[in-house]
Amino acid sequence: MFTSNATDVILHAFDWPYSLVTQRAEQIARAGYKHVLISPPMKSFKSAQGTQWWQRYQPQDYRVIDNQLGNTTDVREMVAELKKYGVGVYADVVFNHMANESSIRSDLYYPSFKDLKAYAEKADYFLQQKLFGDLSKPLFYHNHFVEAFGIEDWQDQWQVQNGRITGGPSDPGLPTLRVCDYVIEQQRNYLFALKSIGIKGFRIDAAKHMTIEHLKRVWTDDICEGVHIFGEIITNGGVSKPEYELFLEPFLANTKFGAYDFPLFQMTYDALAENGSLKELVDPYCFGQALSENRAVIFAITHDIPNNDVFADLVMDEELEWLAYTYVLGRDGGVPLIYTDLDTCGLTDKHGQPRWLNAWNDPKMVKAIGFHNKMHAKPMNILEASDDLLAFSRGDEGIVIINKSKRSQTFEVKTTQNWKDVLTGTVHVGEAETLKLNIAPVSSMMLIAAK
Repeated sequence: MFTSNATDVILHAFDWPYSLVTQRAEQIARAGYKHVLISPPMKSFKSAQGTQWWQRYQPQDYRVIDNQLGNTTDVREMVAELKKYGVGVYADVVFNHMANESSIRSDLYYPSFKDLKAYAEKADYFLQQKLFGDLSKPLFYHNHFVEAFGIEDWQDQWQVQNGRITGGPSDPGLPTLRVCDYVIEQQRNYLFALKSIGIKGFRIDAAKHMTIEHLKRVWTDDICEGVHIFGEIITNGGVSKPEYELFLEPFLANTKFGAYDFPLFQMTYDALAENGSLKELVDPYCFGQALSENRAVIFAITHDIPNNDVFADLVMDEELEWLAYTYVLGRDGGVPLIYTDLDTCGLTDKHGQPRWLNAWNDPKMVKAIGFHNKMHAKPMNILEASDDLLAFSRGDEGIVIINKSKRSQTFEVKTTQNWKDVLTGTVHVGEAETLKLNIAPVSSMMLIAAK
């Protein structure tokens, strides 16, 4: 598994139709993104009236891509178009479970016999969309699933990795796949098929629900070669937190994959809070509150946070989320992931517009991504750290300053250069080899040495 993409910015085009990604390929590249993470490219429920985002995470079949966001043809065209601009595609994959269709049938055949009939009736269409396999028979049968029981204790590793994810006692939940030779083979066939299309990375959805055995048997060296793989394991912090020790630490210790850096996110969230301190962001890795820089996928928000009620409290105010992005894109280490959607959760910004609809192409975001790309591999050194102000340099070419206080603050640094804030375009001129800056309340600067 290569790590040359260790700082490439990923656009999480959450729940975007694949054709929309294709349409925006040139804009995506121009904004500085190097990869696009797409929602699960497999067969899932679709309807003329539309479907909810979570239905993309309930697989019906791996052998074809056919869902509300598009089909295999659309994915091929998207990959080819992005490739023209030097942008790769990452796929979100769901291997822990299949769709909960208990409300319409009692069997565990996937896809259903109704779907198999549709395959036969529209043979030409589904032949075009086929990735692998024999579409005349189911992919999975009853014996490919573990015994049904809902997870009750979320800090019981065995339950979490063998039970069903449910919506409560009355919900039969998502059928959990058994770790066996046949299931492993089909999942590997699917990954090989996506790689043959040109997919360059995989996000492992619900990775905490998968055993280490399952992960290692699917993602062997031949699958991992030439791709970036990272798991989604949600924790409420780093070392000493039960979720970290039960799920994320074993995942990191027993695989070579990357992971969402929820420990760093929690530390950033806490540091930006009114009673928090930005001093906590000086070196969170040293205290077990961040992943190693070559395995971390870093972020200010993920799709689960605004779209699941259980995480709603982790949605930051707009101003604080921007400060978090300044830190994520300004710091050294980790792969930044930028979240955007098409108004999936219904939250609005201060102007009454969908909160993350245009986040990916916001002028300030594009400038911050440009700063990140320009500072690649330049060392990070802390210049000042207090409860409310954090300043660090990137080599001798960049300076990042974050003021979370509700009052303006002054920052001084010895330098003979002039500095341009890429976020505003303002050039700041020093006097007597000293640059003195006034940092507005709840704001940030990303400075580059002015020629």
